[in-house]
Amino acid sequence: MRGHWFRQVFSPALAMWIGCAGVFAMSIGMEGTLGWAGEPSESAIERTEERTVKQGGFEDVAQAVTPSVVNITATIDIVDSRGGGVPLPFRGFGEGQPPPGIRKRQKGSGSGVILSSDGYIVTNNHVIAESRDLLVTLPDAREFSAKVVGADPETDLAVIKIQAENLPVISWGNSSSLAVGQYVLAVGNPFGLNSTVTLGIVSALDRGGMGLARFEDFIQTDAAINPGNSGGALVNTRGELVGINTAIASQNGGYQGVGFAVPSSLARPVLDELITNGKIVRGYLGLGVQEMTMELAPWFGLKNSEGALVTDVVPGGPADKAGIHRGEVILQYQGKHVKDGQMLLEGVTRANIGEQIELGIMENGKERKVRIIIREQPPIPQVRRVRTPRVEHPLAGVEVADVDEAAIQEYELSPATKGAVVSFLEEGCAAELAGIIEGDVIIELNKHPVESVREYSSWYKRLKNEKVVLIVLVRASRHLYVLVKSS
Repeated sequence: MRGHWFRQVFSPALAMWIGCAGVFAMSIGMEGTLGWAGEPSESAIERTEERTVKQGGFEDVAQAVTPSVVNITATIDIVDSRGGGVPLPFRGFGEGQPPPGIRKRQKGSGSGVILSSDGYIVTNNHVIAESRDLLVTLPDAREFSAKVVGADPETDLAVIKIQAENLPVISWGNSSSLAVGQYVLAVGNPFGLNSTVTLGIVSALDRGGMGLARFEDFIQTDAAINPGNSGGALVNTRGELVGINTAIASQNGGYQGVGFAVPSSLARPVLDELITNGKIVRGYLGLGVQEMTMELAPWFGLKNSEGALVTDVVPGGPADKAGIHRGEVILQYQGKHVKDGQMLLEGVTRANIGEQIELGIMENGKERKVRIIIREQPPIPQVRRVRTPRVEHPLAGVEVADVDEAAIQEYELSPATKGAVVSFLEEGCAAELAGIIEGDVIIELNKHPVESVREYSSWYKRLKNEKVVLIVLVRASRHLYVLVKSS
């Protein structure tokens, strides 16, 4: 799976879920009262940074924040059903191969930030997910066992608690006051090196569509972030917490100048609710959407790229009961124009449970109104081959196979899946450049159903003169629309 993350993240057809129950390299080795600080003017920020640089460094900031950033060691149980031993990087040199089904304990480390003096700590969900034991080590070397207070996979945030008092706390800052080019410091425990501080700038704001979490509004920074930094602090030049370091964009798992942090404006209300209730309650429609693009728009009777394209409808869910189905485009939410899927997502998840909302929908150029009751989001749960000839065809270089028992096992597909599974892609072919990956199951070509390799081959021949092919595929039980252009 890790071998495909980079192509998956930058696929032009990434989908998002609206209340439905990749991968970047997550920066993990294994991978009270909260108050806002004041918001000084932009000129004050610039003066602070200018004075700091003239003084030769950020010593005061580093000394103030490092005591509040902790190391988190998570222990999980794994079962090696293939008899291949413990996966790297946790295998020791010379370790033998245990028999199939051996249960092993595996440890990994990440970072956390102390939220309150009585022991509440924020980290990333992927740091503590499925852990059986959590050990928190403070910068002064004191160790505490920790328990999970609450976790939110959809923002990749979690809160844990240790029994301690008078702990040092970082003040909250307002990420909304950040500007591109402003200095920030990342504090964490990369590679187990405790209390590491790195300096960089804000490279970009409001990064979304990365495939890291359902709710994405990341701060992008070039401050060095590496495995083990997950859950650590991103602070401004006044030592205020403006983000929680979460992931890195990397082809080899190491630092390449692109890191992402959950902004404090998103993190703080989530963490408050986790501390208070232990969970996050969000609205749910039971459908998945993806962004509309100028290239896709004509295929759905649209003149622009605004709206949210429905890719999946959960059987028996609110959207299904309201008669919504895949291929429709949501253009309005409560009378307001829907610019994109993120706007719809935010509206639905913030709605009150039991509230009736109205959607404006278009299908094949015809508009209609639909009323739906918002429900509470349920918990989130995880060959014969034909090679197409290499000609000037959008699907040239694609190899597919029937969805038989071997394919179901190899690609971890649902037994009910029908279609043609992508078993090989020539490097640089049009389909690969469009974001298709091995293991995707093609179920439609230009809106024609495909349930087997035979049907795929038939439609492949009929579309030989087409410059563009609209593909519907299934990836990880979710549907995606992808346009593939001939090379």
